[in-house]
Amino acid sequence: MSIRFRRYRPRLPGGELAPMPWPVSLYRLLNHIAWPLEADSGRWSVLLDRVLIFVGFLVFCEHNEVDFHYLIANRQDMDNLLTGMPTYLILVEMQIRCYQLAWHKDRFRDLLQRFYAEIYVSEEAMPQLFAGIQRQMLATRLNSTVYLLALFNFFLVPVTNVIYHRREMLYKQVYPFDNTQLQYFIPLLGLNFWVGFVITSMLFGELNVLGELMMHLNARYVQLGQDLHRSAHKLLEGRGTANIATRYRLLLTHILRRNAALRDFGQRMEEEFSFRIFVMFAFSAGLLCALFFKAFTNPWGNVAYIVWFLAKFMELLALGMLGSILLKTTDELGMMYYTADWEQVVHQSDNVGENVRLMKLVSLAIELNSRPFFMTGLKYFRVSLTTVLKIIQGAFSYFTFLNSMR
Repeated sequence: MSIRFRRYRPRLPGGELAPMPWPVSLYRLLNHIAWPLEADSGRWSVLLDRVLIFVGFLVFCEHNEVDFHYLIANRQDMDNLLTGMPTYLILVEMQIRCYQLAWHKDRFRDLLQRFYAEIYVSEEAMPQLFAGIQRQMLATRLNSTVYLLALFNFFLVPVTNVIYHRREMLYKQVYPFDNTQLQYFIPLLGLNFWVGFVITSMLFGELNVLGELMMHLNARYVQLGQDLHRSAHKLLEGRGTANIATRYRLLLTHILRRNAALRDFGQRMEEEFSFRIFVMFAFSAGLLCALFFKAFTNPWGNVAYIVWFLAKFMELLALGMLGSILLKTTDELGMMYYTADWEQVVHQSDNVGENVRLMKLVSLAIELNSRPFFMTGLKYFRVSLTTVLKIIQGAFSYFTFLNSMR
């Protein structure tokens, strides 16, 4: 019996390995809970993967208990309470998001397979669109670096332990036994490191995966708009006008089918990420509030919280910006059918019956594209800069309230 434990590696339609940005590669390497296995993995590999996921769930539950125990033990001390609050909030958020994704690993792999087969914009085929995507993704790449810096600040705790002869955990925790005994301290510290890697890789990894999917889909919509304008221009610039309405109707039908395929992929993408986006945004206001409170009250003693606050702030802004870009592109696509020069085609055509069929098709296209596509969090809100700014505004309102109480 052999177990081939291979994590899924995306491939292009030709079979070659798909290029992956470095944050997504790290996500695949560090997070066995969220990242799927190859589709041809054997049943023993799948079983081992599920066992590891279950063990990881128990580790998360253990961290959840000792983090919450710290909050209960310090409920009368606001400063200490808010010191442990950010790590507890992010732990709960990541446990929900990680294991919701772990439950739907195969669906996530199928989405990635479809993305690289139908949506992915390669540098060789469309260099300008590809370069535009890379510029749009710069904020998520930078955010990944800042999250790694935040994790590095927590990983400095063992160094200070050695310097000052202490035995402190990476995070604020209270155990029901003496965890400073060496036989307990070393394994528990190792679990702290593992949880830190899983949480951080999930934070920047899923942001980059979602950003890649959204911006490549956005590029396909941009390409669709360009093809829509070119189709009429080519026919009008041609010498012959025979059957021009019929030819344009066929071209427009093909564009509408591509549009329907893109919208279907977008709906599949929202189905995959909508719940996790909702959870992310639901925890964001409280997390930003607690982080900013610690950074504001004692900046020199809370460098890790300052870096973490910047990372979370950038994460929300980057996601909101990408969501707004996709929303703007699909909204403009609906207007493009009004300006696609179809009326010039009708003017050049002598076939009244085809002209009527063409105008009906154009009316259908306008109706189908009257509502732009956008990502949502369980249909409660759109992923856009407007939503992000409301969350930030709420977080600072909470901070003002806490600061006045202090």
